[in-house]
Amino acid sequence: MNTKHVTDTQERKKLKRAARKKAAPKAKRASGVARGEGKKKIQRIAKGQRKR
Repeated sequence: MNTKHVTDTQERKKLKRAARKKAAPKAKRASGVARGEGKKKIQRIAKGQRKR
C-alpha cells in the first residue's frame, strides 16, 4: 500500500489498517525455523595469515 501522497498521519493510519485487513493472511512460519537470536551464528575468521 503506497500512502506517500497522504499527508495527514491519522488518515494514513486509517488507509494502512484497511489495507492490512483486506490483504490475504500471511502463512505461518514453519516449525523448526529459527528466528532472531535462535539462528545459528557464523564465526568470523581472522583476516591475514592462513590458518592451515
